[in-house]
Amino acid sequence: MESESEIMTIPCFDFCKGGMALEEGSEEWKDMSKKVREACESHGCFLLMCDETPNGVHVREEMFNHMKALFDLPEETKQQHVSPKPYRSYNGKNSVIPLCESFGIDDIPLLNTAEAFTNLMWPQGNPSFCQILKTMSLKMLGLSFLILKMIVEDYDLPQHYILDVENMKSSSTSRLMKYKVTENNEDFNNSLLPHTDKNGLTILCQNEIQGLQVLSKTDKWIELKIPQNGFVVIVGDILKAWSNGRLHAATHRVVVNGEKERYSFGVFTMPKEEMNIEVPSELVDEKSHPLRYHPFNYGEYISYFVSNLKENALEVFAGL
Repeated sequence: MESESEIMTIPCFDFCKGGMALEEGSEEWKDMSKKVREACESHGCFLLMCDETPNGVHVREEMFNHMKALFDLPEETKQQHVSPKPYRSYNGKNSVIPLCESFGIDDIPLLNTAEAFTNLMWPQGNPSFCQILKTMSLKMLGLSFLILKMIVEDYDLPQHYILDVENMKSSSTSRLMKYKVTENNEDFNNSLLPHTDKNGLTILCQNEIQGLQVLSKTDKWIELKIPQNGFVVIVGDILKAWSNGRLHAATHRVVVNGEKERYSFGVFTMPKEEMNIEVPSELVDEKSHPLRYHPFNYGEYISYFVSNLKENALEVFAGL
């Protein structure tokens, strides 16, 4: 395991100091935008505190209690959640990651998918679960847009690029994940294999069980100590490509050793499949930052990755 100093290299920012959200355009906003952009360039991730409501911790605890009840449902009930899109269907019998179960649900803040999923799992109804699923997804989607706006503004890009990054969160998947413990409590390293996310930006929260690790640029695994009421923000392939490689897509994995299951909830923001990803000309400099990626269609990139499962898919598919 890495040293304490290495653990502390991942910065932690507070967007709601004193219970007040940052005021857009203020000096505090500009200062935080610079820190966010630098963290995304240096580490590809950062820890985030943002809880402007006094009952925020309670909401999160309620979320994980509901998730435990969800994953405790009979296997045949969970298997009813199927989707033609990759990584959305219920996944609980995967030989590659046998200790991980997950559900993926698309566009919860925008559509009635929360109701449809809840009614599928609980035909008798579960309005409390449905409401908290919406609440958490909407909050985390809002944080995604805030972070994307900070990055645009700190790169001093023209305001029309705000629409660019808004399109990069025009679709989202909320993912509910459970990491099981082994019967004999043995150490293992395959709860979730090393990977970069193929979307734009990921925001995750978890119960009290740690386990998320990121690979530093010096090829050392760094354990993230996510605060109980905090989030972790991770840059994905699409944001890396759009920024001409200035932002770092962090390779990460989950390693759980212990006697208690780990639950995590993530919102993965991404463009719609028909969107084309193109580097802003302002982020290209022939000397210091020559163009690294040609324009490409997001849906075609995802299809390529699913067909090939190469971790260097972005470089092979869109790299110059």
